[in-house]
Amino acid sequence: MTIFWLSVGFGLVTASVLALASVGLSLQFGVTNYVNFAYGAFLTLGAYFAWTVLTGGHLPLGLAIVIGALGVGVVGVLCDRIVFRSFTRSGFPLFYLLIVSFGVSLILGNVVQGVWGPSPQFFAVVSQFPLHIGPFLLTPAQLVIIGVAIVSMVGVHLLLTRTRLGKAMRAMSDNPALAQVSGIDINRVTTWAWFISGSLAGLAGIALAISTASFEPGFGENFLFTIFAAVIVGGIGQPYGAMLGAFLIGMVTEVSAAFIDPSYSTDLAFVVLIVMLLLRPQGLIPARGKA
Repeated sequence: MTIFWLSVGFGLVTASVLALASVGLSLQFGVTNYVNFAYGAFLTLGAYFAWTVLTGGHLPLGLAIVIGALGVGVVGVLCDRIVFRSFTRSGFPLFYLLIVSFGVSLILGNVVQGVWGPSPQFFAVVSQFPLHIGPFLLTPAQLVIIGVAIVSMVGVHLLLTRTRLGKAMRAMSDNPALAQVSGIDINRVTTWAWFISGSLAGLAGIALAISTASFEPGFGENFLFTIFAAVIVGGIGQPYGAMLGAFLIGMVTEVSAAFIDPSYSTDLAFVVLIVMLLLRPQGLIPARGKA
């Protein structure tokens, strides 16, 4: 039973990282209606931005995390303005945008490797003794990751329900054409969606790098399909569904590792995904009108 509760604690950490990433991807998809396959590269950039600020600028870790996350938000906006928006304005099919996002992912990956090199890096976090929190055994860094995820999810909820921007994003997610004729500035909303999505991706990448102790140029792309699993299980384009999907996938991957070979734990996430697609293809929280 002790191993079970330890794995549940690790599941909460993994679910927290997944929630940050999957909610960001869901917000962007909900507004733009196409999937960004460069999202894994955004996670990688977040880790490298924060690591560079931490080691080169000798700033506190908290400030380095904020700068790294916001930096990826700016990268997201630039990718939209320079690349994706040119294709959407020209009326290219969404399939073309998927291919374009693959190209952006390759470009960003090569930029990361060219600037920082292929060698693994790590955050110089001071050695921490695990703390007993009820039945769980978690380090202070892991508790911070969980806390940051909770605060971020509350922030996303307040954004979507209490602000004009959030309501505009929800309107675009439901019906972009109607939102536009209703007077919503869709370009402004899209820009904010990319910034928030990129910032959450950067934050997720930093949390993932801290929780795994080291990172290298391809580590974000390796985590991308697990993010997709959480997004699809929760309901594509549904931020609240992404939160539930992240919790479910995070728990499945970590708890299963306590009882089976850990190398198969990620495979179980895709088993959950396949079962969900067979039984409830619209996800845990379907889009309006698709229940």
